[in-house]
Amino acid sequence: MANELILIVEDNEKNLKLVRDVLQYRGYRTIEAGTGEDAVRLAKAHIPDLVLMDIQLPGMDGIAALGELRADPTTRAVPVMAVTASAMTHDRKKIMAAGFDGYQSKPIKVKEFMDAVREMLERRSAK
Repeated sequence: MANELILIVEDNEKNLKLVRDVLQYRGYRTIEAGTGEDAVRLAKAHIPDLVLMDIQLPGMDGIAALGELRADPTTRAVPVMAVTASAMTHDRKKIMAAGFDGYQSKPIKVKEFMDAVREMLERRSAK
């Protein structure tokens, strides 16, 4: 695998750089958004293979952005993984109940993060 297009939705520059660098080092192509609104626009324009979505974003939050992606037939099937500092058990339950396909807490652990990304992409290609 690799060469898949991954949309990174993250408003913190350091977190964005880490995720981008790790993904690009592994051969993935990336596009980036710093807001939920930009995430929705870019996802509709590029139809990525995976979206990595922060939850706490300026303007539209990650849960609302996920709702917009799921409501649109062109982006409904794109897997979306929450990547968030909201790591409490009730936060995780709320996030997964919103319809995310996966969940990773920040700060990311690179091996676990890459395993989760690979699993999401394999699940998508198996459909």
